[in-house]
Amino acid sequence: MIECNGARLAYDEAGHGPAVVFSHAGIADRRMWEHQFRALSASHRVIRYDWRGYGESADAEGEFAHYEDLLALLDALEVDRAVLVGCSMGGAYAVEAALAAPGRVAGLVPIASGLAGHAWPPEMLEQARERVHSSVPADRLSAYRDRGAAVDPADVDAIARAQVLWQVAGPDRGKDDLAPEVWEAAVEMCRGVFTRLWSGPPSAERLLEPPAAGRLDEVRQPTLVINGLCDVPGIQAVSDLLADGIAGARRIDLPRTGHLPPLERPEEVTSALTGFLAALP
Repeated sequence: MIECNGARLAYDEAGHGPAVVFSHAGIADRRMWEHQFRALSASHRVIRYDWRGYGESADAEGEFAHYEDLLALLDALEVDRAVLVGCSMGGAYAVEAALAAPGRVAGLVPIASGLAGHAWPPEMLEQARERVHSSVPADRLSAYRDRGAAVDPADVDAIARAQVLWQVAGPDRGKDDLAPEVWEAAVEMCRGVFTRLWSGPPSAERLLEPPAAGRLDEVRQPTLVINGLCDVPGIQAVSDLLADGIAGARRIDLPRTGHLPPLERPEEVTSALTGFLAALP
């Protein structure tokens, strides 16, 4: 545990050499990086952490910014410069950090990434309502969001399974398209996400201003965009924006892969990271 911006963040650290920091997805926690963390520690100083309000970190409370927490983590661990690897919204926070403090970021690897300031398409939001939010009765879901009801573990399990089916497997795949250990790990992490989300104190996330979505041409760091070809189409569209908007960005599309490539395709993602890191100046 380490103090960052007034919150206690849980993290793991291993290895020596150039620093690589892993920022997890919004439906997971730092455990999703297990393969990459262990493999890259042979040649790099690797750090993975739980965002505030996630995993083993302290609750998110009041107003805060995830990208500021990421930069504060670098300060607290005395990391002058690091490659930032982020999945889903973890990728979005890595891009924000690169814009806010470009000298601290040696490279970027956004994976199945979000993008701060980007508006999700209406059809994606409607699909999320139909496939995920409908797994819990509307009155209870509203009460949970308002922190107005005791959380039923059965509701947590139901929405976690629905979320993993829609995103991690992907909208056009099923549970059986994921290896059993991938399904169980993703559901376990997602249960933790909803438990914390519905039972924690009120909080408000602050994004970088101006938003990153309109500033990709300012990103100068070497960048590798990794996309899962079975992910939600609206999320894959962000990979298009990043690959087209960041000068010199490389892109890898992984077939038969949903929203958590580091968990579902660990060897392929680790190999891509190894090659990217080796090519950095």
